[in-house]
Amino acid sequence: MRAVIQRAENASVSVSENVVGEIEFGLVVLLGVTHDDTLEDAKYLANKIINLRIFEDDSRKMNVSLKDVGGSILSISQFTLYGDCKKGRRPNFMNAAKPEPANELYKHFNSLLQVEGINVQTGQFGEMMDVKLTNVGPMTLILDSFEK
Repeated sequence: MRAVIQRAENASVSVSENVVGEIEFGLVVLLGVTHDDTLEDAKYLANKIINLRIFEDDSRKMNVSLKDVGGSILSISQFTLYGDCKKGRRPNFMNAAKPEPANELYKHFNSLLQVEGINVQTGQFGEMMDVKLTNVGPMTLILDSFEK
């Protein structure tokens, strides 16, 4: 699994101009799933994301986690994170998992966050979505579960 995480002051996701998910403070997580990802990959990324010390403490040092600050997550499935642009000019998405297993792992990932007490808002799997956010910092990181 691959995740792009962005620290956000606020964020929302809309489908057909209707807001389907919205947070006030926390992280936007764009999550991609590949063919050989497992429940363990979802568990690894969920744990890593909520415990990363990427929020500022009282001394303005990045020293506290999403759990510490009581932030939320706007979780968006994004198969394009597995786009391969090595050849030609059109991305190849063969490394992205098929929709059904990808959606199952995406849902599992979100449920793991919720079990940890995180408020999770989501987009709609497989839909064209408009994501808006105010990225604080800016702070953007890329995590891959295969690096565990």
